Amino acid sequence: MSLGSRGSSSSSGGGGRGVNLPVEVWRVVLAYLPLPELGRCSLVCRAWRELILSLDNTRWRQLCLGLPECPRHPNWPSRPHLEPSSWREALRQHAIASRTWSRHAHPELQPSACLHLFRRRKERRVWQVGSGLELETLRGALGVAGSYDRVVLHPGVYEEQAELVLKVPVEVVGLGRLGDVALLVSLEQQCPTARLSNLVFMPAWFTTVVYKTSSGHVQLDNCNFEGAQLQIRGPGTCHARFCSFSQGSSTHFLGVTLSLLDSCDFSGSDSASVTVEGAPVTERNWACKHLAALARITTSWTSPGSGSPAGDTLGGHSGATQPPGATITLEDWSKGETGRRGGGEEGVCQDTVIEDGWSDSPPSEEEEEEEEKGEEGSGQGNNSLNYRLAHSHHGLSHLLGPNQDDSPSLTPEVRTLTEELQRDPGAQALVETVQGCVLRRCLFRDGKGGVHVCNHGNARLEGNVFRGLTYAVRCIQNATIVMLRNEVCECRASGVFLRLSAQGLIADNNIHSNGEAGLDIRKGADPIILVCNRIHSGLRSGIVVLGNGRGSIRSNQIYNNKEAGVYILFNGNPVVSGNHIFQGQAAGIAVNENGRGVIVENVIRENQWGGADIRRGGDPVLRNNYICHGYSDGVVVGERGRGLIEGNHIYSNKGCGVWLMSSSLPQLLGNYITHNRMYGLAVFCRKDPDGGGTREGRQEGGGRGGGQENFHEEGELLAWEGDLDSEDERLSARRSISTALVEGNCISRNGAVGLYVKSSEPLNVVANLVNGNRGAGVAVLQSGQLTRLVANCVHGNGRGGVAVERECRVELRGNGVYDNGGHGVSFRGDGQVVENDVVGNRGYGIRLTDSADVKVLRNRVQPVQGCGIAVLGPAKAVVHDNLVFQGHPGNVKPPLHRDPGNDSSALRNNSVLKHSNRTCSSAPPWVLENPPPRPLSDRPSSLPPSSSCHPSHFAISMTTRITATVESGCHNNGSVFCTIL
Repeated sequence: MSLGSRGSSSSSGGGGRGVNLPVEVWRVVLAYLPLPELGRCSLVCRAWRELILSLDNTRWRQLCLGLPECPRHPNWPSRPHLEPSSWREALRQHAIASRTWSRHAHPELQPSACLHLFRRRKERRVWQVGSGLELETLRGALGVAGSYDRVVLHPGVYEEQAELVLKVPVEVVGLGRLGDVALLVSLEQQCPTARLSNLVFMPAWFTTVVYKTSSGHVQLDNCNFEGAQLQIRGPGTCHARFCSFSQGSSTHFLGVTLSLLDSCDFSGSDSASVTVEGAPVTERNWACKHLAALARITTSWTSPGSGSPAGDTLGGHSGATQPPGATITLEDWSKGETGRRGGGEEGVCQDTVIEDGWSDSPPSEEEEEEEEKGEEGSGQGNNSLNYRLAHSHHGLSHLLGPNQDDSPSLTPEVRTLTEELQRDPGAQALVETVQGCVLRRCLFRDGKGGVHVCNHGNARLEGNVFRGLTYAVRCIQNATIVMLRNEVCECRASGVFLRLSAQGLIADNNIHSNGEAGLDIRKGADPIILVCNRIHSGLRSGIVVLGNGRGSIRSNQIYNNKEAGVYILFNGNPVVSGNHIFQGQAAGIAVNENGRGVIVENVIRENQWGGADIRRGGDPVLRNNYICHGYSDGVVVGERGRGLIEGNHIYSNKGCGVWLMSSSLPQLLGNYITHNRMYGLAVFCRKDPDGGGTREGRQEGGGRGGGQENFHEEGELLAWEGDLDSEDERLSARRSISTALVEGNCISRNGAVGLYVKSSEPLNVVANLVNGNRGAGVAVLQSGQLTRLVANCVHGNGRGGVAVERECRVELRGNGVYDNGGHGVSFRGDGQVVENDVVGNRGYGIRLTDSADVKVLRNRVQPVQGCGIAVLGPAKAVVHDNLVFQGHPGNVKPPLHRDPGNDSSALRNNSVLKHSNRTCSSAPPWVLENPPPRPLSDRPSSLPPSSSCHPSHFAISMTTRITATVESGCHNNGSVFCTIL
């Protein structure tokens, strides 16, 4: 009290002797005070309180670590090297927790209220037990102890040959250091509460269960269990703190309403260390409300999931040092590519070869000559008439606006846990719910299993570390689990298993370096949400969903796994959204073996294989994702792959933007496929080795697509029209299709050909913009069945617009082929070229050569240099009702040309518009009207051309796309009738 008086006079300016002592000296003096005196000093005044609080790292730390009953570090066992945020707060929490067991005490043991101020309180007796003392056995001490008495066991080993029963509340404490007092007993608690502290439990000869209760509450502080089992059955409760479970020890909770394991160490288990079984019973004992309050206390130390584990590098094979979730811009990627090319790697589009038979090679001598003439002609354009036909207002012109086909400069950031909980009330409710067994700040290591939750059990895991186990967490049989801020690493199998309709919330965990998948969801498991986890550095996949597993996988960072970041197969059907999946050593997302799933708004980048890989019956919805900077292709659809691929940004991948492989039936709608090193979209659809006779699409297609199909029959055209004409169906549902569909995509600025087709399966290509690619716009090298190109815009590509090779069957209808660097349409195969606009291309407008067998009907053609329509060599063609505009006035090549001696082609009823030397400069320019420039569109006039909606939101009018009947095949009559205006 004198010290307090001096402090008081000091703060009020008095002249006491101790007034001028420095603060450092006061701290030295106060460091010798016991805990009660520190509390009294803090009540003197504000200055003294601040002085007492400033002793946190000295006196308060000393008091916290010097507790005789529990001298453990507050962050033991998982993070003993981390200092708590406040030693004083840690000591306070310890004091509150250590008194929980006595909250059920009788009124005479509680502090007296004002009405009971003078009532005599019953004193707790202390019984000393040990060799040479009055009581030598634990059984004898428990027989004489009264309610809430304290039994102190002196060092030694206490063994009982039969089960002991606790019938009155009692506290049993071991004297000395932990390990000095060992119990070889089996205790059954039949009283409301008990506490055991500083003891070592070992199994008796007749059972491994050393302690069990089915109704009361037991508190265990600083105890060791060696090869023993702790069993709690509801409505009984347990609160274990700073305990060790080793040599195969375990805890078993059956139907518990609430129990708490805090800062415990589990090691060397031969099964699950903690088993939680059965739904919580409805009956609650007196301790539940106190345990709930303790369980809701927020952990003050840094969670295991917040720090990077040792050896956690994000570079993967790329050697990058980007942090998780970092955004790589197109400029950064380009700089990296430049550096790699300097090291000897091929640059973009340098004779890129995918398969034998065709490459994006330099042009032939004929094409070079035509290109040079075109350049010369364009140089004279300023002094000539304005001869070019305007075509900028076609149906896909909105995609040619500024920055419409540029790669996104920024990708979406991963949402934080707080943001996700605000968006999802169900997840928020799970976070706030405290039920079942609560494990907090525990360490599970070097054993078989961590936590096993089954048969409608409930468990909450918060801030734990699971390391070196066979598995960390297994949740099965309708059980519910909540995992928050745990670290799961170095498991020999998967880190977290969810089976048999298990559910729950797994959030903000650090799951890494496991032998199998980080999370394994199967057999109908349906976790409400997997959110904001870091799942990385696994020896297999990050997340596996199979066997009708479901769940919502949101806002996770999944990176640097040796196999797919997310692997969906065998009817797995999760929702995968808002994740960053990057730097994996295989695919970002793989959907195989009839897997499904909704994959939306993810950032999938820098993976060694495809960003998304769909094979063998995989049928997902892949929508609005950013798939970029991959070291292979952006999206791969392999053998028998299906799915709806819509509205994705697929850019800056080293391989192709999208690669469709054999027997796949995807729907590609409204994607932006830009700035990929190789092809924008490559189609390789070979037949299956068994002939594909049972393929679903072939059964649905019936006779269509068969080898005996008559290409020129009108019935085929009408059947396709009926398949594609339902606009509402296309936009609202994933319809069953028998032919792969590529519709409404923007394929731009890729390093080679925009659309590359080498296929033995039918393909429908509708209403796409193929723009600014370094090679040809569309190249069809193999098409055993019909490939339809309808209402596309092929614009400004480095080589030709559309190139069709020998023995290919292709239909071009309603397309706009504009301003390409080579021929507009170069045709060597079989098919039709109907109602297209082919304008402004440097080579020929339409060039038919070699073994072509084709109809050219009702097209509008204007070349820059070269012929409008040319039939060369032995080509067999019917050229009817076309309108050809003369290109540059200096062009001396005929608008229509057929090689002499070619009697198998017919040119009839074609019209040619030519320039005249007498035409005055004020003559109105030629225009494309009735109809306007193709492709046509039924976009509402009120919609601005610069709309940011992705291409699939604009429907190409099917009534104008397919209108005319198809005439009969080619004839041998050679008459030519042209109208020249």
